[in-house]
Amino acid sequence: MVEKIKTIKGMHDILPQDISLWQHLEATSSKVFSAYGYTEIRTPVLEKTALFVHSIGESTDIVEKEMYAFEDRGGEHIALRPEGTAGVVRAAIENGLLYGQPQRLWYRGAMFRRERPQRGRTRQFHQIGIEVFGLSGPDIDAEIILMGQRLWQSLGLTGLRLEINSLGSSAERADYRGKLVTYLELRFAELDEDSQRRLKRNPLRILDTKNPKTRELLKDAPVLQDSFGTDSRNYMDKLLTTLDSMGVCYTVNPFLVRGLDYYSQTVFEWITDELGAQGTICAGGRYDGLVEQRSGKPWPGIGFAMGEERLVELLKLQSAGSTRSADVFFVLMGKGTELAGLKIAEQLRTEIPGLRLQSNMGGGSFKSQFKRADRSGAEYALILAEGELDSASITIKPLRGQGEQVNMPQSELSTWLKKHFE
Repeated sequence: MVEKIKTIKGMHDILPQDISLWQHLEATSSKVFSAYGYTEIRTPVLEKTALFVHSIGESTDIVEKEMYAFEDRGGEHIALRPEGTAGVVRAAIENGLLYGQPQRLWYRGAMFRRERPQRGRTRQFHQIGIEVFGLSGPDIDAEIILMGQRLWQSLGLTGLRLEINSLGSSAERADYRGKLVTYLELRFAELDEDSQRRLKRNPLRILDTKNPKTRELLKDAPVLQDSFGTDSRNYMDKLLTTLDSMGVCYTVNPFLVRGLDYYSQTVFEWITDELGAQGTICAGGRYDGLVEQRSGKPWPGIGFAMGEERLVELLKLQSAGSTRSADVFFVLMGKGTELAGLKIAEQLRTEIPGLRLQSNMGGGSFKSQFKRADRSGAEYALILAEGELDSASITIKPLRGQGEQVNMPQSELSTWLKKHFE
């Protein structure tokens, strides 16, 4: 008996009935990013393990628990990328993209983390992200937040809320870290096990704990913003003033710290309440020290990443994207219609680039062909019957209640379709 091989736990196929939503998300993202002057970059799935250890942080959950890292046959330590920013920074440095004019880049691709699979969280997941290098003011922070807001509007998504915080400078965080550790060490026994472990290695991560008892303890803990100097306070004030002026709604969340060590100053998340515990669908922030850490020269950076699985799930829940595989379905009935229909279909695809026209293949009754048309999600059926060959006419039948069917000369069909689908 042949062994039945299934997907690896946490790895999932993207099936045909969902792929149009993925394509819609990716195409819309590309259009929005292009409107702001971004260009695409593609980096390898495999990188040296040290890249992520040094960039993300050795004591982060990603590096400690979740990263797929191994020694290859040549003895080199490599890892499947768990996030996109470190690889883009490496590529920008290695290929001489920095230290000149600012760079606005975007990427998409598969990432890998060995987490517990659950709704909206898989071990192979896909991200779309943007990275900006060489711009240091709060104006670019505001613009990428506005770009995110424009993307949600373009996708037709609603009900997303923006949470924002500042992590200050590295020196300010070091000062705050000491105060937080002192406060929590006095209450060590009351912390949950995960927070006790983090206290020694990454205490700021305790701020975003989901444990109710630990969250209660944090209500009286020192506040990060109390360690800020004038520059950090002014930076945050300018950003929030800009967002207010642009009509962006947000909440300042002092416990938002993000899970990666490289962030500084601005951090933010876009959150939905419709996906349960995995409600963050886009997150990012400023990482001015990361480029210097990798190259020895300071260069500011900021970016965000979106989880495609979660966004596709949200598109489904809000019916904000089409799952149809065709705009038009060609029903062919009678002798000679298959060849004539094939010629008409090819002509239409030439004259109307982007039109999704699916022709019936393999014969079948009117009833069976219309079932296929309905399953395709097409808005209209083109009907070519044997009797219409001599008259060079064709029938257009709306499939979604858009009105009555009409019969017209085949010579007018392209013009009619252009009005509806271009």
